[in-house]
Amino acid sequence: MKVSLFITCFNDTIFPRTGQATVRLLERLGHEVEFPEAQTCCGQMHFNTGYADDAVPLARRFVQVFRDAEVVVAPSASCVGMVKENYAALAERSGDAAFQKEVAELLPRVYELSEFLVRRLGVEDVGAYYPHRVTYHPTCHSLRAYPLGDAPLRLLRAVKGLELIELPDAEECCGFGGTFSVKNADTSVAMLSDKMRCILETRAEVCTAADNSCLMNIGGGLHRLRTGVRVVHLAEILASTEEEPAT
Repeated sequence: MKVSLFITCFNDTIFPRTGQATVRLLERLGHEVEFPEAQTCCGQMHFNTGYADDAVPLARRFVQVFRDAEVVVAPSASCVGMVKENYAALAERSGDAAFQKEVAELLPRVYELSEFLVRRLGVEDVGAYYPHRVTYHPTCHSLRAYPLGDAPLRLLRAVKGLELIELPDAEECCGFGGTFSVKNADTSVAMLSDKMRCILETRAEVCTAADNSCLMNIGGGLHRLRTGVRVVHLAEILASTEEEPAT
């Protein structure tokens, strides 16, 4: 299968290893991966902060770039959630019938990585090896805006050497929420403190998730406290093998 990688601007600029891991993983499973260089932001930041009209051109750009893709896969429940849950409304807002038709045709071919592996391909064991104690944080988007269900957990349980430890109060937000952490800093810090306490209770070496935005927030807090707990995106764990260990 030919897979078009939607890397998302967050991963492209701050966490390139996640994109590289996604490519290694998909190619190891026998798929051809292309990276359309014309892709830009999905418009989530604009949409979530009340600038929906400014998000419309970005949605148009996304459709233009990926309209011919067999499937579009992204290692981000947040950005895929934006596309799948809000693009139809943006297209309707534009009043452009042709754009609405293109969005409707493209959306069924857009997948978050774990969803693509488990639900589209029917794969749980991807041949990964990761000998660490790991806990999984289900991000708000992967829980509520665009639910992934147990797809990430099914993949993690199949990783050789990995000890998966249940996270207490897993469904609680980490406090990031994009601009929420900026506009409501004190509340955000309190929420992050609760999340870190739960992570430390597991005695896990690694906290993973399907969104690097939340992992950036959690990882920053854990690092400042010198806890020794690392954050690693789900894609990087799944791409790890005995020959190519994750860093």
